[in-house]
Amino acid sequence: MSHPPSTVDVPRPAPSRGPIRAVVFDLDGVVVDSSAVMREAFSIAYAEVVGDGPAPFEEYNRHMGRYFPDIMRLMGLPLEMEEPFVRESYRMAHLVPLFPGVRETLQTLRSRGIRMAIATGKSGPRARSLLDILGVLDLFDQVIGSDEVARPKPAPDIVLQALGHLDVPPQQAMMVGDAVIDLLSGRDAGATTVATTWHGGDVAALLAAGPDLVAHTPTDLLAHCPAALVP
Repeated sequence: MSHPPSTVDVPRPAPSRGPIRAVVFDLDGVVVDSSAVMREAFSIAYAEVVGDGPAPFEEYNRHMGRYFPDIMRLMGLPLEMEEPFVRESYRMAHLVPLFPGVRETLQTLRSRGIRMAIATGKSGPRARSLLDILGVLDLFDQVIGSDEVARPKPAPDIVLQALGHLDVPPQQAMMVGDAVIDLLSGRDAGATTVATTWHGGDVAALLAAGPDLVAHTPTDLLAHCPAALVP
């Protein structure tokens, strides 16, 4: 089903907040289309550490957004898979593209004075390296990985830490994600939650989580982020 290029669905009335002065993004499935590379890295790591047989990537994908060691614990897989997974992810990082419209949206938000951060299930160094390869690292004021907070998503810590660095209260911020844990993290932090659909994942589960807004394209975010006012 196609959507108009600049439409935002509102499944329930958005709370009275704003104006929006900061946007916190999840990384995988929102800013970057990393699924193919992650599948390959996961398959190689599984073969090296576990052995023969199909790698359960679909199950791994259902936990997307969490820190890799936490996913291994949830799946009952060896934590030793992290080393080859990270190694292969770095090796193939140049194959990971931005989603269409993301670069232009980030540039427009930046030009409007909106502060931006990444709050990702990846480690901080790996996230910053990938964004640097893609040439968009300097568009973000802060990039925080799950290894850099006491409690990763779905806890609110990573969003609150990002907003603390940006010096923007949660009531004037959005958390944009493609997974339920992104919405839970943003909601518990007190931010407006935005579910994205351009990743092609389980949109029904996202809508069931009750986000404040649903964006079908990256540019949909611009309707909610006019030029920031000087506090």
